[in-house]
This record gives sequence, C-alpha cells and structure tokens, in this order.
Amino acid sequence: NPERVSMPDFDIDFCQERRDEVIAYVRREYGADRVAQIITFGKLQARAAVRDVGRVLGLPYGQVNKVAEIVPNNPAKPIPLAEAVETEPRLREMRETDEAVNRLIEIATQVEGLYRHASTHAAGVVIGDRPLAELVPLYKDPRADMLITQYSMKHVEQAGLVKFDFLGLTTLTIISRALNFLDGLGTPVDIAKIPLDDTKTYEMLSRAEAGGVFQLETQGFRDVLRQMRPDRFEDLIAAVALNRPGPMANIPAYCARKHGESWESPDPSIHEILSETYGIMVYQEQVMQIAQKMAGYSLGAADLLRRAMGKKIRAEMEAQRKIFVEGAVARGTAEAKAIEVFELMAKFADYGFNKSHAAAYALVSYQTAWLRANHPAAFIAASMSLSQANHEKLAALKQDAVRIGIPVLPPDINASAADFTVERQADGTLAIRYALAAIKRVGAGAMQDVVRARDGRPFADLADFATRVDPRALNKAQIEQLARAGAFDRIDPNRARVAAGAELLVRRAQAEAESRVSGQINLFGDAAAPEPLPLPDVPDWPAFERLSFEAEAVGYHLTAHPLDAYDTVLRRLGATPSNLIEARARAGIGRVKLAGAVVGRKERTTRTGSRMAWVMLSDQAGGFEVTLFSELLATAREQLVEGAMLLVTADLRLDGESLRVTAVDVEPLDKAAANAGAGLRIIVEGREALGSIRALLEREGRGKGRVLLAPRIETGARLDIALPGGFNVSPRLAQAMKMIRGVAEVAEL
Repeated sequence: NPERVSMPDFDIDFCQERRDEVIAYVRREYGADRVAQIITFGKLQARAAVRDVGRVLGLPYGQVNKVAEIVPNNPAKPIPLAEAVETEPRLREMRETDEAVNRLIEIATQVEGLYRHASTHAAGVVIGDRPLAELVPLYKDPRADMLITQYSMKHVEQAGLVKFDFLGLTTLTIISRALNFLDGLGTPVDIAKIPLDDTKTYEMLSRAEAGGVFQLETQGFRDVLRQMRPDRFEDLIAAVALNRPGPMANIPAYCARKHGESWESPDPSIHEILSETYGIMVYQEQVMQIAQKMAGYSLGAADLLRRAMGKKIRAEMEAQRKIFVEGAVARGTAEAKAIEVFELMAKFADYGFNKSHAAAYALVSYQTAWLRANHPAAFIAASMSLSQANHEKLAALKQDAVRIGIPVLPPDINASAADFTVERQADGTLAIRYALAAIKRVGAGAMQDVVRARDGRPFADLADFATRVDPRALNKAQIEQLARAGAFDRIDPNRARVAAGAELLVRRAQAEAESRVSGQINLFGDAAAPEPLPLPDVPDWPAFERLSFEAEAVGYHLTAHPLDAYDTVLRRLGATPSNLIEARARAGIGRVKLAGAVVGRKERTTRTGSRMAWVMLSDQAGGFEVTLFSELLATAREQLVEGAMLLVTADLRLDGESLRVTAVDVEPLDKAAANAGAGLRIIVEGREALGSIRALLEREGRGKGRVLLAPRIETGARLDIALPGGFNVSPRLAQAMKMIRGVAEVAEL
C-alpha cells in the first residue's frame, strides 16, 4: 500500500536452524553499526518473585520450591501472587500454618512486577539507514557481538525505526528435513512447485487427518476441517483466519454456505469482494476494499479506517462513520444501508485478520498436509525429529504413523542414527527408525559418537561395542538407559543382563582406550575378536517390568503395550478401545468403560476457582483424553501418575463435531480385574514351585479370582486342583507366576 501512513512491522519466518544466517546476512548487507537487536526488560512474575525472595531470606530450597510449584503457571496470562493465594487452598493453608511462608508470600507480593533484568527480544531486529548511534541509545552485551537498542520495542518504533521480527519456525525446519529424507530415498521434491489443488491432500484434511500438519492438528482445527471439508486453497486461508476466539462464531455459517445454503451480500456493490468468503467479512483487506468501493476511500484513508477500528478509538470511529456514510451516500447508497454496512465492519474489526498473513500460514499448512498425504513416512519422521524432547508429541506421532500403516522400528544400536531416519524395508515399503538421541537422558552428542564408532560396520556383540566406543562419550547410566529402551536387543535380547553389566562395559571401553593410547598391540593383531564380556547371569525382566522400563526410557510404550496382557480382562469388563469411542458416541451410547495407561496430565483452575484436569491415556489402539472435574479429581489425583493402569468410567457427549469425554469414576485396572472374577490355571512341573506360588498369592491377597494348580502328569492325564477361597488375580500376577522356577505354563480362565 504506497499510501500507508504508518510503517508496518515485518514478521518473517525462517527455518529455525538458519535464523542466525539471516541476521548475519543483514549485518553484512547493511553494516554491523546499522543493525541491532531490541532490548526487553524481564519482570518478576509470581513464581520468580517467590524463589528470589526465598533465596534472600535464606529459606530451605525445598520449602521455597514447594511454595513456587503450587503457584499456577500460565505464561500467556500470568496469575498475580495475591490471586493465586485466593484460588489455591494448599497455598492458603501453607501461609496460615507457617510464619516463614507467610513472610515469604508477603514480601514476594510487594516485589512482584518489578523489573528483574534486561535481555534481548526473542526475534526483534531493527535496521537503520544510518549508524544507529545517531538515532537511539545503544547497549553492548560483553558476551555478544551484536548491538542492542536501549529502547524497548514500543519506543524504537516511536524513534522512527522499522522493526523486523526474524522468527524461527519449527515447521519450516520439518519441511526441510522431510525434503532431505526424500532426496536420500531418490524421490526429490521442489516444495515451491507442488500443485495447490491436490485431491489426495484435501480428502485427507476433510477426514480431519491432520497429525503434524501446521496449525491444523489441534482438536479445534480438526473440528473445523470436518465441518468445512475444504477442497480449495481459499478454504484453508479462511480456516486460519476464522478459527480464533472472535470470528469462530462465523464458522458454521461459512461451512453451511460453502455446502449450498443460499446467501446475499450486505450490499450488491460489494458482492464481488465478499464472494470468496460467501458474504462473510473475514479479512482486514475486505474492510479496506469495501471502504474504497462503497465510500470512495483512498488506500491510505482505508488503512487509517482499519487502524481506527482495530484500536477501537471512539472519537476516531465516530469521525470515520461520518466520512464513510457521507461517501457512500454520495455514491448512491441509501444512508440506512451505509450505516448498516459500517456497523458490520466495526463489529468485524474486533477480530479482523489480514489475509496476507492467513494466506502465508495457510500455504505452510498446505505444504505440510501435502507431504503428509503424499510422503507420510518422510513427513512423520521429520516431525518426530523436531519433537525429540517432547515425548507426549512423539507418542502421538508414533500412533499416527502406525494407524496409517507406517511401522515405527525400535531403537537399535546397529541400525539407528542419533536422529530419526526413514528406512526402506526388504519389501520396498518405508519405515521410520527410532532415534537413539530420543531416548531419555542419553544425550545427542554421545549418540552421535556411538554412530561414528559404528562407522557402517555393525557391532558384533557387546564386547565389540565396548572395544570400539569412546569411553568419554558413554557412562554407566547411559548404557542402562539404552538397555531399558531395547537398543541392544539385536546383539543381546536379555535387557536385564545388559543393564546389570553396564559397569563392565564401561570398564572394558576404558581399558581398550588406555591400551590404544599406550600403543599396546593385541598378541593376535586387530583381526582377533575381542574377549567376551563376563556379564552377570541374571534372568530377563518380566514382561510388565520390561515394558515399564522401556516406557520410562523412551517416554511411552513403543514395542508393545502393557494392556496386551489384559485382553481377556478387558473383554470381561466390557472396555471400549479408544478407536471406537467416537463411533460409540455417534451411536448414542452415553456412558462407556475405558482402559489405559496414563501418559500425561494437565491441571487448571476454572473461573470459579475449582481445579480440573485433562488426563491423556493410551491403549493398544491409540491415545485419548478424559476430563476430570474437581470432585473426582480430589479423590483420584494420587492414581493419575504416569504409567498407572486405570479403568475409567466416562460420559460421552458430542458437541457438534467435537467429542467430550468426561470421567465419572476412576479405579486401578488391577483392582477392577480382581473384582471381575478372573482366574488362573498354573501348570506345575515340580514341587519346588509350590512355596513361591504360595508366597506370591499371599502377597497379592484375597479377591474374587479362582486359582487352579495343575501338576504335569507323565501319562498326559489332566488334574486340576482348585485352591480354596478367592484370590486377587490380575495379569500382573500371571506374569509374575511365569517367572517362578518349576512353573511350566500359566493360562487365564
């Protein structure tokens, strides 16, 4: 807009790994003395105030941290400490019962909101047409090379400088990595030349299959996609602009009109401007065009109208109303109609979005959707690569991949890279290989060293591994984590033995490194196989323990699910698999039983001050979320720990296209299994098993389950001895029974 009065902001997104290159470029292009980052001043918010004051008062760290953790933390809308005390009963109780905490909160409330430190704006950069020292005061951080303005963001603009936001956008990095995977597979793609009318992409989005798709993967956006069933790029632009708190009220009307409902523009003269959005004002540009077309505004004047509406300045709005109505009447529009259109524009301006922004983001959304629809393995692998630290997101992506038929192969010391990779399997199909660095607490640098040590030649066994790796890169704890995750399964399937021998592995690696440094030569030369490691002779972990360790190391259940052992029990309990929840709701079933392992939990304070939680659970079919309100949350909170196996009774409610799952009861799955009257038949080969069986049954306690002992008889005859009374029978008990020496087989009744 050449007539624009005020300077715009420039918000530009780059691949997050190359943002520094952009800043280096503008410094070279315009001069290091003309480019600066913008200062920001960090304020003491509630939690930081508590921690800083606690440190000054000399209170124990544990006590201060306990107080700080109770204070609700919402970065988007920070809650003042005084409000936190009023809404959080535990905080109020600590203040009233402990004088030290009372003094801590009293002082922290007074210092809250003060400036604590200066730092640099995450993305803001200014570029001047002359040395910046001539325009604004500057600050030089001794630890950094780049200049920083002493004026904050608001004031550098008032000083006449143009602000650029150079933002690192993860999605652009995901696209870049996906394209690299495709290059490596021999199917290069030019993302700038993909067709914008790909039927496969729009069909996928219409089914709301949007896992990993930029902006569109949230539940809210998926609901919009189901209603809208987009089939053109303009629909995606509108979806991006409409799916926000104000304009989302227009989504049903947009979708209904898109699918055939008749509509009319507020005035025939602006029909063409609003035809793309079915008569609904969606974009700021439409307001400017209407002002030009109906009231004869210039582009510059239309921009001033847009700004006045956006800032809701009453006096300016009244002046603009007069100009608009007079201009429209002069062009032949009735005064009443001109007022009606202006009121529509003013209402729209509360939430107006500029189309240029929406279109740019919709293009990135479309590119990710196109990759997911046409090259899902490369796209999901790239998404997992950029989510290595977010195990909840990794679990969702893994389930998404498996659901659409892409195997996610477990971490393997002989096949995995430090990062996620795409592997072509023997049958020509593609699979995603899990990243070694995505295992918790092993470190990306150390895993890169391991891959370098492998150097294309697989490790023959653990001794070979210990001989070749750098002992400075790996310690005992890291090897234990790799063993728990199953990374050594190909060279030793007994995970317990590998974990128990981690110290031996490290010592062997250190000895080999010392011998290489000292120049000692193996008597038989380098060709000789390394001496086997005397690993401890320990049995592997029982299945439940093995899966539990794997979930702890990987962040979720990767190779199998603990619910696999509960199949019989779940049928007896009538539990609904997660992939059938929505179908049950659409069939009118209001209450169901759901079983799953807890993978995450978020708690929030409601407007009324009570607490509620959203709990993520997983079963063999995928993941699902249930809502717990305050009364149930208070009684069930201790059960909602990561890894806990639960049976949830829940109410289902469809709100339009959106499904709500609300828990009405929660109990441990083992307890539910014991009350379901399950039973075990234990085939025994020798007397030595009886003492252990008895001890295990006594430990588990009494319940409703039957236990039959079946001694193995040489003639092949079958004899079942029913133990008197009932027992607390669960799949966990069955797994433990299988580990007893002398027990040949355990079957559920």
